[in-house]
Amino acid sequence: MQPPRVPSRTRALSSASTPTLPRLPVPDLHKTLQKYLKSIEPFLLEDERRGGLDFQSAYEERVKLVNDFERDIGPLCQQRLLALDRSSPNNWLNDNIWLAKAYHEWRAPLLVNSNWWLALGDDSTIPNAVRHPSSNLTGYTPWQLRRAAWLVYRILDFKTRLERQEIHPDTTRTGTQCSYDSHRSRGLWFRHSALQVFNRCRIPQRSCDRFSPVPDLGDPDARKVLVMAADWMYAIEVVAADGSPIAPGEIEKKLRAIVVDVEGRRAKGERAVSIGVLTTDDRDRWADGLQHVLSLSPRNHSVFRTITNSGFALSLDDYAYSLPESQHTSDPDLTAHLHNVRSGHSDRPGHNRWYDKPVTLIVESNTRAGVLGEHSPVDALVPSIVADYAIVQDVDEDAFFDRLDPSAPLPSTGAHEPVATGTFERLDWVVDEKVERMCEEAAARAKAIVDDSDNDELVFDSYGIDWIKQRARLSPDAYIQMALQLAWYRNRGEFTATYETVLTRLFKHGRTETLRTFTNESRAWVLAMTDPKSSNETRLALLQRALQTHTQLTREAATGRGIDRHLLGLRLMLREDAGERHALFEDELFARSQTWKLSTSGLSAGYQFRGTGFGSTYEDGYGINCNCCILGLTECCVDMPAPDKIRFGIESKHSCPQTSTQMFKRAIADALEDMRMICTPILHAHM
Repeated sequence: MQPPRVPSRTRALSSASTPTLPRLPVPDLHKTLQKYLKSIEPFLLEDERRGGLDFQSAYEERVKLVNDFERDIGPLCQQRLLALDRSSPNNWLNDNIWLAKAYHEWRAPLLVNSNWWLALGDDSTIPNAVRHPSSNLTGYTPWQLRRAAWLVYRILDFKTRLERQEIHPDTTRTGTQCSYDSHRSRGLWFRHSALQVFNRCRIPQRSCDRFSPVPDLGDPDARKVLVMAADWMYAIEVVAADGSPIAPGEIEKKLRAIVVDVEGRRAKGERAVSIGVLTTDDRDRWADGLQHVLSLSPRNHSVFRTITNSGFALSLDDYAYSLPESQHTSDPDLTAHLHNVRSGHSDRPGHNRWYDKPVTLIVESNTRAGVLGEHSPVDALVPSIVADYAIVQDVDEDAFFDRLDPSAPLPSTGAHEPVATGTFERLDWVVDEKVERMCEEAAARAKAIVDDSDNDELVFDSYGIDWIKQRARLSPDAYIQMALQLAWYRNRGEFTATYETVLTRLFKHGRTETLRTFTNESRAWVLAMTDPKSSNETRLALLQRALQTHTQLTREAATGRGIDRHLLGLRLMLREDAGERHALFEDELFARSQTWKLSTSGLSAGYQFRGTGFGSTYEDGYGINCNCCILGLTECCVDMPAPDKIRFGIESKHSCPQTSTQMFKRAIADALEDMRMICTPILHAHM
């Protein structure tokens, strides 16, 4: 077996002194408040344009609120935040605030609403007859298990190399020449972040969930992977005593044994109770359900502990999902792929999954593979880089005991293939009628969520990132964010607060900051684009100004000078039990400026991915899955940026008459075409 190839984005770490990262700063109070005032100006301008209070009067009201806060209780809130930072081991935000407020206090189901999904690219070694069968494929297949075993091995190999500090992805570029120590420091950020997704699990609790601690090195469950097949759960040991992954062939043998066991149980008429579907439910309801399940037997405590401490999860789906005939899209195979990763088969969504695991690898009968992620431990960029490593190298058949005959079936129960003792561990729950009823009710609620999810992928191929960067010489991230602003306005006839994720990975345990894409400059450009009297020269000048503003805001957010996390911290420093409050945080515009009906975030800039997605935050909004590393600072609106095409993962709700994913796909494509037209003068100037 040849040693695994390391992607170009990974670099070796020397054994020199361990670098450190600076702490996330607490921003200056006055600067944050002034930036906040600037950020709400476009909302006030729109209010005035639509017959509301004149801009100057409305603005002066907000200036009074800000000045009063800064003179009154604001400095005390700032002092408390600084004190909190001094008492925090890593930083004031991630140690105390972010996990709870952004994720764990949220009671909505994780299904669609919080978890992200990623469709992996195909493996070129897999025969076309397997990947694209002539008829519907059902049951488990040899190539499915081989690819699953290979991907499990590759993920474990990445984890092992990361733990040993042998590699780290170069995930941050600031546009300036970085020193070697700087590269190593950013690798330190990634190493810490990436290891958060392994051997852990989100635990449901009433009011606020928690995250399980990392198990001890000697914990045998930490060397296992959770495997789900036909709603049954198993555990297989995949890590050797020295911490290295076992060989791919050995993993495949264990997966084959599980499939044989599943088919044997089916032949006996057994049916699994889908405890996993409970993880799709309202968090309080799931918390209560889990307590009941655990109360039934010590065995259930053991099963739950193994699930929680296992490295990650693998779902083997015994089908190749196809879209219902009523669903129409430009690429049915891709959309079906995305939908299955997101939620499983549309007839039984939420089955054969454990939504609380940070990483679940999913492989269908036809070898389509994807990753489903629980969002709270890290931002989706991190596990997507792990996934990129997993698929950058195709299946190495020399790593297995034999070469596959594509036409050979898997051993059935009638083949009497012996199953070695200790090959796998059944994770069977003790259940009662109440548990079965809870699962049925949760499954019905999961189906309602999935049926309402309008999710598809836009593949825009008229031009791509290379044209934006090299021909138009503009920032791709800012450029595509402006396309989304224009698409939204043309569809809705109004503007909305827009969220773009900016990673604060320059700092120890940094997570994210918000980039407020809706600005005075983006508003002026969009209005010019919809004004038939506006010339292309004017439109181009306004676009360039909007891009400059966006780029500046990006850099401020990435370097700890954003405003939204600071405003959150200041608000939480008010002691409500002592009667502390301030009108600044009760102003309707404060809330409206954070109502992100257009929410954009992203994954890795991997060329290995077919598509991505996450759910809209609001019923009348859009979730636009984005992808960056263009500047290395933001997770921008480019889903798998390629030289000649741009992809967008889009999710909205069927039940909302104001939204339509297909309509928004067309609006984005039209916006991008119009933007190329107004950039023509730039191209002529550069010739």
